[in-house]
Amino acid sequence: MLENVDIQKIIPHRYPFLLVDKITEIDNTMAKGIKNVTVNEPFFQGHFPGQPIMPGVLIVEAMAQVGAVVILSAEENKGKLAVFTGINTMKFRHQVKPGDVLELEAKLTAFKHGMGKADVRATVDGKVAAAGEISFALVDRA
Repeated sequence: MLENVDIQKIIPHRYPFLLVDKITEIDNTMAKGIKNVTVNEPFFQGHFPGQPIMPGVLIVEAMAQVGAVVILSAEENKGKLAVFTGINTMKFRHQVKPGDVLELEAKLTAFKHGMGKADVRATVDGKVAAAGEISFALVDRA
């Protein structure tokens, strides 16, 4: 298990853009994590007032951050950045609202020559909120 401070040692994201609170399970090809969604999130001020819903792009980003923890935990990838090259076959099935615990999962399906793909899924109370495939590239951190 990785706590928030451990995650920040692996990926460069910080508040308000660090969207993973804890990694609950990890190995060299997959990870599971959680995001506790609170009404204090800055994006809820405008999305949507009176009916707050977590933006789908931020759910995708949270899943990608879990995937980044997997790939950047490898010794040979330390000090690199994982950047999006594609968001593929993504489907949104369930709204994510304040008070939800967003359970995040990323499984690496391919990685070669600094390019990779991962199957990702986000659930709330066992209901799929979003799922699909993302692709990424590793680049040097400035």
